[in-house]
Amino acid sequence: MTARLREIPYNYTSFSDREIVLRILGNEAWDIINTLREERRTGRSAQMLYEVLGDIWVLTRNPYLQDDLLANRKRREALIGALHHRLNAIDARRQDNLKVKRLLELARLAVDQFANEFEQTLQLRKRALRVLSRLTRRDNIQFDGLARVSHVTDATDWRVEYPFVVLHPTTRRKSRIWCAPASNSS
Repeated sequence: MTARLREIPYNYTSFSDREIVLRILGNEAWDIINTLREERRTGRSAQMLYEVLGDIWVLTRNPYLQDDLLANRKRREALIGALHHRLNAIDARRQDNLKVKRLLELARLAVDQFANEFEQTLQLRKRALRVLSRLTRRDNIQFDGLARVSHVTDATDWRVEYPFVVLHPTTRRKSRIWCAPASNSS
């Protein structure tokens, strides 16, 4: 049987499954996943875990989807509920496996952190808008996906980290555009 190169869905980036697991769950989780590979029977629990990671990954990498979720609390809550539902389904199948239990603990922490980042982003945007509005017009301050995507790349065209906010100049004399990097998102 040929090993699959990627098991995490929606990963259209240059990041490997390993890199995504390390970013979202950490080293301990990657080690557990590797030991559990040998114990797989159907692979359904692994698939559900990778779906959770794929959802988190695609949403942290796509500012347009982030904007949509930031604007729609019900949709955001439904997504987080679906992520927890998948983790609960894995828990129901784990058969007292302590490695799976620990992996689920790490995954639940990651989902909670992912959910909290939306509220933190909303609060930080409000605060940044309030502070930056003292320095420039409100229409010069952009948090939207289009502005962030337009200013994410350097000469390499790698989209590794998206800016948190894009500020446009008020006058031509001060014509530098400044992009603040996101605090801790990936």
